[in-house]
Amino acid sequence: MEKNRLEAFSDCVLAIVITIMVLEIKVPHGHELADLQPLVPVFLSYVLSFIYLGIYWNNHHHMMHTVRQVTGGILWANLHLLFWLSLIPFVTGWMGENHFSPLPMALYGIILLMCAIAYFILQYLIIRAQGEDSILARAIGRDLKGKISPVIYLIAIFSSWVSSWIAGALYVLVALMWLIPDKRIERVIEK
Repeated sequence: MEKNRLEAFSDCVLAIVITIMVLEIKVPHGHELADLQPLVPVFLSYVLSFIYLGIYWNNHHHMMHTVRQVTGGILWANLHLLFWLSLIPFVTGWMGENHFSPLPMALYGIILLMCAIAYFILQYLIIRAQGEDSILARAIGRDLKGKISPVIYLIAIFSSWVSSWIAGALYVLVALMWLIPDKRIERVIEK
């Protein structure tokens, strides 16, 4: 299979996930600014999740530029990643509707952790299929951000029972780490 078909399918799924997520934001009954106040947690959770989905889409796009051939394992790993990403609208809505209470915050972190693990598996299978000297292997190197992120997610999951604000700050921290454009793949491709 050519990688273009995998990329197109993944792009479609992510576009649908983002669309579903925004449709969860219900229009308030009223025309006053105060009528929007109950939507603040819902909107904030949407913004954070939108950023996460954008980060995954961007990184997936760059990673697919390094792929020469798609194997069956890569197809299944990609589908595994899309499964976890497709759960983000559910946990986003639950977290926002319940004003960042501990259980929804913890589940949000579990889903983010599973997305990170699924991304790692996909990355690993691409490297295994293309060799340790492949573009992707050289580009990610030690992958410090990729190793730190799951640890922060675990800390955030357990922190959600102490303080939802600490957990939320940790989720934002990971998003900010990845929001800074990662030029590793671009640099290796240019060489």
